[in-house]
Amino acid sequence: MDDVERFRTAQRLVSAGDAHSAFQVLDPLLGEDAPTSVLLLAGRAAFATAQLARAEDLFRQVVDRDPADHYAHAALGRTLSRRSRHHEAVRHLRLATALDPEPWYARALAHSEAALGMTG
Repeated sequence: MDDVERFRTAQRLVSAGDAHSAFQVLDPLLGEDAPTSVLLLAGRAAFATAQLARAEDLFRQVVDRDPADHYAHAALGRTLSRRSRHHEAVRHLRLATALDPEPWYARALAHSEAALGMTG
């Protein structure tokens, strides 16, 4: 299976709710030079399988490469929130919301702010 086929297979698996298998398919592609799209998909799979430290690492790699990637900030923020690190989550979720007014970004931000006792 070539890299493109691996990626497409992993996309189908994540969409079908089999994130564990998707992560296994993507694992060989996760080297230092992994494309951003692979990192994001692997991060989604890691998040879905509660591998939160791994998800955090993958989403941070994307944010480090492209600080304007709103989805990566939102996914990192949601991951941090799930790890009860709401102070850190708020920073990334605010950036994501500022970069793109995606409704789920705003909901995730509101959740983390509420966990900290902040008001909108």
